[in-house]
Amino acid sequence: MRNATRIITSTMGVIMGLGGIEHGIGEILQGNHMPPEIVIASWPGSEFFQIVAGEPAMTIVPNFLAAGILTVLFSLIFLFWAVLFIDRKQGGLVLVALSIAMLLVGGGFGPPIIGILIGAAATRINSPLIGWRAHLSTGFQNFIRAFWPYLFCACVLDWLLLFPGLSILSYYLGLNDPDIIPVLFFSALGLLLLSILAGYASDVQGQGDATRAHAMIHGLQS
Repeated sequence: MRNATRIITSTMGVIMGLGGIEHGIGEILQGNHMPPEIVIASWPGSEFFQIVAGEPAMTIVPNFLAAGILTVLFSLIFLFWAVLFIDRKQGGLVLVALSIAMLLVGGGFGPPIIGILIGAAATRINSPLIGWRAHLSTGFQNFIRAFWPYLFCACVLDWLLLFPGLSILSYYLGLNDPDIIPVLFFSALGLLLLSILAGYASDVQGQGDATRAHAMIHGLQS
């Protein structure tokens, strides 16, 4: 099991799953009527979500209540799958499929898109990563293994600042500059990509340590 990659994908899966649930709750509260178009606002008119334009989403379900229920359901499955089953053989692909389902029923745009990214990253949890081991020096692997937790913490903090941090700061402290949203989003996305790459490199080092330990034990037994 790849420890760093699993931590990254599971943690981000929880954050994105909660983001999808939040969208679904807003859609449920809009009641039993038809959306005016495929692109909707999960929380229209909400002062708390004003800075994020009422949390945009899309849905192919022709009923707000049904869309919200399906969004909460798929988001819950997504969350629990990311925590409990992400390291299974097809765990990453299942997460990608759940992300697409979230996107289509009303889970917003950010959570499903990032869900697809972390699902793709999770497909490498059980792969040998031979190419990485061949091209990364031992010194660089050691550096990355020590550095990636700090990089990942910065990534998580950035995403939490986006959700729910921006809405909290806007509602309680009067921060109402929407221009900060793309800055935070692209910095969080960049940190996530770097965290995934650093996680791979860290797991390569861990795999190498395990291989050397196994060889040493085998030599002693011989």
